[in-house]
Amino acid sequence: MSRYQTLDYVECDGVAWVTLNRPEVHNAFDLQMMREVHDCWRELRDNDDVRVVVLTGAGDKAFCTGLDRASTDLNQPKAAGPDDIGQRGATPLHLNDPGDLLPPKTAGDLWKPVIAAVNGMACGGAFYLLGEVEFIIAAEHATFFDPHNTYGLAAVFEPMLMLQRMPLGEVMRMSLMGSHERMSARRAHEIGLVQEVVPASELRAAAQRAATVIAGHPPLAVQTTVRAVWYAQELGIRQALDVGKPLTLLGSSAESMAEGQRTFASGRRIDWRLR
Repeated sequence: MSRYQTLDYVECDGVAWVTLNRPEVHNAFDLQMMREVHDCWRELRDNDDVRVVVLTGAGDKAFCTGLDRASTDLNQPKAAGPDDIGQRGATPLHLNDPGDLLPPKTAGDLWKPVIAAVNGMACGGAFYLLGEVEFIIAAEHATFFDPHNTYGLAAVFEPMLMLQRMPLGEVMRMSLMGSHERMSARRAHEIGLVQEVVPASELRAAAQRAATVIAGHPPLAVQTTVRAVWYAQELGIRQALDVGKPLTLLGSSAESMAEGQRTFASGRRIDWRLR
Protein backbone atom coordinates (compact mmCIF):
# COMPACT_ATOMS: atom_id res chain seq x y z
CA MET A 1 0.00 0.00 0.00
CA SER A 2 1.27 3.48 -0.85
CA ARG A 3 2.39 5.56 2.10
CA TYR A 4 1.15 8.69 0.34
CA GLN A 5 -2.38 10.01 0.74
CA THR A 6 -2.69 11.72 -2.66
CA LEU A 7 -0.42 9.47 -4.71
CA ASP A 8 -0.45 5.80 -5.49
CA TYR A 9 3.09 4.41 -5.60
CA VAL A 10 4.13 0.98 -6.93
CA GLU A 11 7.68 -0.16 -7.55
CA CYS A 12 8.65 -3.28 -9.51
CA ASP A 13 11.67 -4.44 -11.53
CA GLY A 14 13.37 -1.06 -11.64
CA VAL A 15 10.23 0.87 -12.60
CA ALA A 16 8.27 3.12 -10.23
CA TRP A 17 4.64 3.91 -11.10
CA VAL A 18 3.55 7.23 -9.59
CA THR A 19 -0.19 7.85 -9.96
CA LEU A 20 -1.81 11.18 -9.10
CA ASN A 21 -4.69 9.89 -7.00
CA ARG A 22 -7.43 12.49 -6.54
CA PRO A 23 -9.86 11.33 -9.25
CA GLU A 24 -12.82 12.99 -7.53
CA VAL A 25 -11.32 16.37 -8.60
CA HIS A 26 -9.76 15.12 -11.86
CA ASN A 27 -6.40 14.69 -10.09
CA ALA A 28 -6.07 18.41 -9.43
CA PHE A 29 -3.37 19.13 -6.91
CA ASP A 30 -3.79 20.70 -3.51
CA LEU A 31 -0.92 21.66 -1.22
CA GLN A 32 -0.69 18.17 0.21
CA MET A 33 -0.35 16.59 -3.22
CA MET A 34 2.29 19.15 -4.19
CA ARG A 35 4.32 18.35 -1.10
CA GLU A 36 3.95 14.62 -1.68
CA VAL A 37 4.99 14.90 -5.33
CA HIS A 38 8.07 16.86 -4.28
CA ASP A 39 8.92 14.32 -1.58
CA CYS A 40 8.42 11.50 -4.07
CA TRP A 41 10.83 13.03 -6.62
CA ARG A 42 13.48 13.49 -3.94
CA GLU A 43 13.07 9.96 -2.63
CA LEU A 44 13.24 8.51 -6.14
CA ARG A 45 16.47 10.41 -6.69
CA ASP A 46 18.04 8.49 -3.81
CA ASN A 47 16.48 5.10 -4.58
CA ASP A 48 18.98 3.12 -6.67
CA ASP A 49 16.47 0.30 -7.12
CA VAL A 50 14.41 2.57 -9.39
CA ARG A 51 15.78 3.30 -12.84
CA VAL A 52 12.69 4.67 -14.61
CA VAL A 53 9.53 6.44 -13.44
CA VAL A 54 6.09 6.33 -15.06
CA LEU A 55 3.77 9.19 -14.09
CA THR A 56 0.02 8.92 -14.69
CA GLY A 57 -3.35 9.85 -13.20
CA ALA A 58 -6.04 7.79 -11.51
CA GLY A 59 -9.15 6.94 -13.51
CA ASP A 60 -9.72 7.47 -17.21
CA LYS A 61 -11.02 11.04 -17.32
CA ALA A 62 -7.98 13.12 -16.40
CA PHE A 63 -4.23 13.00 -16.03
CA CYS A 64 -4.25 16.25 -14.04
CA THR A 65 -6.28 19.46 -14.24
CA GLY A 66 -3.84 21.70 -12.38
CA LEU A 67 -4.44 23.55 -9.15
CA ASP A 68 -7.50 22.62 -7.10
CA ARG A 69 -8.94 26.12 -6.82
CA ALA A 70 -11.50 25.00 -4.26
CA SER A 71 -8.66 24.34 -1.82
CA THR A 72 -6.62 27.48 -2.58
CA ASP A 73 -7.80 31.09 -2.32
CA LEU A 74 -5.93 32.86 -5.12
CA ASN A 75 -7.32 36.26 -4.14
CA GLN A 76 -5.61 36.47 -0.78
CA PRO A 77 -2.28 38.38 -0.90
CA LYS A 78 -1.26 36.78 2.39
CA ALA A 79 -1.80 33.05 2.59
CA ALA A 80 -2.60 31.41 5.90
CA GLY A 81 0.41 29.10 6.13
CA PRO A 82 4.09 29.70 5.31
CA ASP A 83 4.03 27.09 2.54
CA ASP A 84 0.68 28.01 0.97
CA ILE A 85 0.62 28.97 -2.69
CA GLY A 86 0.37 32.66 -3.54
CA GLN A 87 1.83 36.05 -2.77
CA ARG A 88 3.93 36.32 0.36
CA GLY A 89 3.72 39.58 2.29
CA ALA A 90 2.34 42.92 1.20
CA THR A 91 4.17 43.28 -2.13
CA PRO A 92 4.01 41.09 -5.25
CA LEU A 93 7.75 40.45 -5.19
CA HIS A 94 7.56 37.21 -3.19
CA LEU A 95 5.59 34.25 -4.46
CA ASN A 96 5.11 30.60 -3.56
CA ASP A 97 4.31 28.79 -6.80
CA PRO A 98 3.51 25.13 -7.62
CA GLY A 99 6.66 25.20 -9.72
CA ASP A 100 8.64 25.17 -6.47
CA LEU A 101 7.37 21.65 -5.76
CA LEU A 102 6.10 19.86 -8.89
CA PRO A 103 8.55 19.74 -11.84
CA PRO A 104 10.76 16.65 -11.55
CA LYS A 105 13.91 18.43 -12.74
CA THR A 106 13.55 21.97 -11.40
CA ALA A 107 12.00 21.05 -8.05
CA GLY A 108 13.06 17.43 -7.64
CA ASP A 109 16.58 17.45 -9.11
CA LEU A 110 15.62 14.05 -10.56
CA TRP A 111 17.61 12.94 -13.61
CA LYS A 112 16.14 9.47 -13.93
CA PRO A 113 13.84 9.15 -16.96
CA VAL A 114 10.21 10.07 -16.29
CA ILE A 115 7.63 8.83 -18.80
CA ALA A 116 4.17 10.43 -18.68
CA ALA A 117 1.18 8.22 -19.48
CA VAL A 118 -1.58 10.76 -20.12
CA ASN A 119 -4.95 9.12 -19.56
CA GLY A 120 -7.38 11.98 -20.18
CA MET A 121 -7.48 15.76 -19.69
CA ALA A 122 -4.17 17.50 -19.06
CA CYS A 123 -4.54 21.21 -18.50
CA GLY A 124 -3.15 24.24 -16.70
CA GLY A 125 -0.85 23.23 -13.87
CA ALA A 126 -0.47 19.74 -15.33
CA PHE A 127 2.18 21.34 -17.54
CA TYR A 128 4.45 21.82 -14.52
CA LEU A 129 4.75 18.02 -14.68
CA LEU A 130 4.56 17.40 -18.42
CA GLY A 131 7.04 20.18 -19.16
CA GLU A 132 9.83 18.21 -17.51
CA VAL A 133 9.18 14.57 -18.37
CA GLU A 134 11.35 12.77 -20.92
CA PHE A 135 8.50 11.81 -23.22
CA ILE A 136 4.73 11.41 -23.30
CA ILE A 137 2.52 8.50 -24.27
CA ALA A 138 -1.14 9.47 -24.54
CA ALA A 139 -4.44 7.64 -24.72
CA GLU A 140 -6.47 8.43 -27.83
CA HIS A 141 -9.02 10.40 -25.80
CA ALA A 142 -6.43 12.59 -24.05
CA THR A 143 -6.74 16.37 -24.48
CA PHE A 144 -4.49 19.31 -23.66
CA PHE A 145 -5.50 22.91 -22.90
CA ASP A 146 -4.71 25.85 -20.65
CA PRO A 147 -7.70 27.61 -19.04
CA HIS A 148 -5.82 30.42 -17.23
CA ASN A 149 -6.83 33.35 -19.43
CA THR A 150 -10.48 32.30 -19.53
CA TYR A 151 -10.69 32.69 -15.75
CA GLY A 152 -8.72 35.91 -15.42
CA LEU A 153 -5.31 34.45 -14.68
CA ALA A 154 -2.08 35.03 -16.56
CA ALA A 155 -0.56 31.86 -17.99
CA VAL A 156 3.13 32.24 -17.21
CA PHE A 157 5.13 29.29 -15.92
CA GLU A 158 3.07 26.66 -17.75
CA PRO A 159 3.65 28.04 -21.28
CA MET A 160 7.28 28.75 -20.42
CA LEU A 161 7.76 25.07 -19.62
CA MET A 162 5.75 23.85 -22.61
CA LEU A 163 7.77 26.04 -24.96
CA GLN A 164 10.59 23.56 -24.33
CA ARG A 165 8.55 20.88 -26.13
CA MET A 166 6.05 22.67 -28.41
CA PRO A 167 6.38 25.20 -31.28
CA LEU A 168 5.83 28.84 -30.34
CA GLY A 169 2.58 29.21 -32.29
CA GLU A 170 1.09 26.13 -30.64
CA VAL A 171 2.00 27.36 -27.16
CA MET A 172 0.55 30.78 -27.92
CA ARG A 173 -2.67 29.37 -29.34
CA MET A 174 -3.21 26.97 -26.44
CA SER A 175 -2.49 29.69 -23.88
CA LEU A 176 -4.63 32.40 -25.51
CA MET A 177 -7.62 30.25 -26.49
CA GLY A 178 -8.04 29.13 -22.89
CA SER A 179 -10.95 26.80 -22.19
CA HIS A 180 -12.50 27.43 -25.61
CA GLU A 181 -10.29 24.92 -27.42
CA ARG A 182 -8.63 21.62 -26.56
CA MET A 183 -5.77 19.97 -28.40
CA SER A 184 -6.38 16.34 -29.27
CA ALA A 185 -3.88 13.57 -28.68
CA ARG A 186 -3.58 13.26 -32.46
CA ARG A 187 -2.67 16.95 -32.86
CA ALA A 188 -0.30 16.76 -29.89
CA HIS A 189 1.45 13.89 -31.64
CA GLU A 190 1.67 15.84 -34.90
CA ILE A 191 3.51 18.73 -33.24
CA GLY A 192 5.85 16.54 -31.20
CA LEU A 193 4.35 17.09 -27.76
CA VAL A 194 3.28 13.44 -27.58
CA GLN A 195 5.53 10.64 -28.82
CA GLU A 196 2.96 7.83 -29.03
CA VAL A 197 -0.83 7.63 -29.10
CA VAL A 198 -2.54 4.37 -28.16
CA PRO A 199 -6.05 3.17 -27.29
CA ALA A 200 -6.86 3.81 -23.64
CA SER A 201 -6.84 0.08 -22.92
CA GLU A 202 -3.23 -0.14 -24.13
CA LEU A 203 -1.81 2.92 -22.36
CA ARG A 204 -0.38 1.15 -19.36
CA ALA A 205 1.16 -1.61 -21.47
CA ALA A 206 2.77 0.92 -23.82
CA ALA A 207 4.31 2.85 -20.93
CA GLN A 208 5.46 -0.35 -19.26
CA ARG A 209 7.07 -1.58 -22.47
CA ALA A 210 9.15 1.57 -22.86
CA ALA A 211 10.02 1.73 -19.16
CA THR A 212 11.16 -1.90 -19.10
CA VAL A 213 13.52 -1.38 -22.02
CA ILE A 214 15.07 1.74 -20.50
CA ALA A 215 15.34 0.14 -17.06
CA GLY A 216 17.40 -2.63 -18.68
CA HIS A 217 20.13 -0.21 -19.76
CA PRO A 218 23.06 0.76 -17.49
CA PRO A 219 21.65 3.50 -15.22
CA LEU A 220 24.73 5.75 -15.28
CA ALA A 221 24.62 5.93 -19.07
CA VAL A 222 20.85 6.56 -19.07
CA GLN A 223 20.89 9.30 -16.44
CA THR A 224 23.86 11.04 -18.02
CA THR A 225 22.05 10.97 -21.37
CA VAL A 226 18.99 12.57 -19.75
CA ARG A 227 21.12 15.30 -18.19
CA ALA A 228 22.99 15.95 -21.43
CA VAL A 229 19.81 16.43 -23.45
CA TRP A 230 18.34 18.80 -20.89
CA TYR A 231 21.61 20.77 -20.83
CA ALA A 232 21.26 21.17 -24.59
CA GLN A 233 17.75 22.57 -24.03
CA GLU A 234 18.85 24.95 -21.30
CA LEU A 235 22.20 26.21 -22.61
CA GLY A 236 23.50 27.63 -25.85
CA ILE A 237 24.81 24.93 -28.16
CA ARG A 238 28.48 25.88 -27.64
CA GLN A 239 28.14 25.78 -23.84
CA ALA A 240 26.26 22.48 -24.04
CA LEU A 241 28.97 20.90 -26.20
CA ASP A 242 31.61 22.03 -23.70
CA VAL A 243 29.64 20.47 -20.83
CA GLY A 244 29.26 17.34 -22.96
CA LYS A 245 32.96 16.51 -22.79
CA PRO A 246 33.09 15.77 -19.04
CA LEU A 247 29.62 14.21 -19.22
CA THR A 248 30.91 11.69 -21.76
CA LEU A 249 33.64 10.62 -19.35
CA LEU A 250 31.40 10.65 -16.27
CA GLY A 251 28.57 8.74 -17.91
CA SER A 252 30.50 5.92 -19.56
CA SER A 253 31.92 3.76 -16.79
CA ALA A 254 34.31 0.89 -17.52
CA GLU A 255 31.72 -1.52 -16.15
CA SER A 256 28.86 -0.32 -18.37
CA MET A 257 31.09 -0.18 -21.46
CA ALA A 258 32.30 -3.74 -20.81
CA GLU A 259 28.69 -4.86 -20.48
CA GLY A 260 27.87 -3.16 -23.75
CA GLN A 261 30.83 -4.77 -25.48
CA ARG A 262 29.72 -8.19 -24.28
CA THR A 263 26.25 -7.56 -25.68
CA PHE A 264 27.70 -6.47 -29.00
CA ALA A 265 30.17 -9.36 -29.21
CA SER A 266 27.55 -11.96 -28.35
CA GLY A 267 25.78 -11.41 -31.61
CA ARG A 268 22.47 -11.56 -29.78
CA ARG A 269 19.72 -10.13 -31.92
CA ILE A 270 17.73 -7.34 -30.31
CA ASP A 271 14.01 -7.83 -30.86
CA TRP A 272 13.22 -4.27 -31.96
CA ARG A 273 9.85 -2.79 -32.85
CA LEU A 274 9.00 -0.14 -35.42
CA ARG A 275 7.21 2.96 -34.13
